[in-house]
Amino acid sequence: MGAAAADGLAQGGSADAVSERGPKIEETRLDVAGRAQVSAIVSRPAKPTHLLVLAHGAGAGMRHPFMEKVTLRLADAGIAALRYQFPYTEAGKRRPDPPALLQATVRAAVEAAGREGLPLLAGGKSMGGRMTSLAAATEPLAGVKGLVFLGFPLHQVGAPSASRGEHLARVRLPMLFVQGSRDKMCDLDRLEPLLAGLDGTTLRVIEGADHGFHVPKRSGRNDDDALAEMAAAVASWAGGV
Repeated sequence: MGAAAADGLAQGGSADAVSERGPKIEETRLDVAGRAQVSAIVSRPAKPTHLLVLAHGAGAGMRHPFMEKVTLRLADAGIAALRYQFPYTEAGKRRPDPPALLQATVRAAVEAAGREGLPLLAGGKSMGGRMTSLAAATEPLAGVKGLVFLGFPLHQVGAPSASRGEHLARVRLPMLFVQGSRDKMCDLDRLEPLLAGLDGTTLRVIEGADHGFHVPKRSGRNDDDALAEMAAAVASWAGGV
């Protein structure tokens, strides 16, 4: 985010850092419409093509190993990322904030990311992706070229339904869905007909992966292979939006 920290973006206390093999990392803070402040981390590879505003899932914050590993894999594929906390995770709570506050946080993160000067994508893991889509369905996300869902939570475990995806018809952006074939929160037999009725949607299925993108050992692959496939799918799709 550099020196510009006004209008909703406040600098964090840590300096920029570059790992020996990874992207440049900067920690910062976001103001959420005057209602809360949350932490964020920007990861920039040497020559990024896009920046993905990446929201975490309901049960884990932006520093969860999944979020860390996805960010590194995206950087390897040339995608910068801004991951951020929701107010409830920032406060150390387990119960998610009301949807209006979650969506306001999405907008604050998108606004901050827009100062990076890169083509923007937005989305996230599970709930974070769904809240991003709900925000986009309500009002356009400024500068965002497309939405990316890493395990869209179409329904609760054991209760297949497509009702959580009804709002997607109001999203006027290209959308990429990266789903595991064993995801118990997204029955592909429900998702595929839903997406077939929408314009500009792309589905990439990670064979053998569950909702957390874990793959069984008997598949001959490991979780890192699944994340690499995910990142490659995002980068390939991003090149066309």
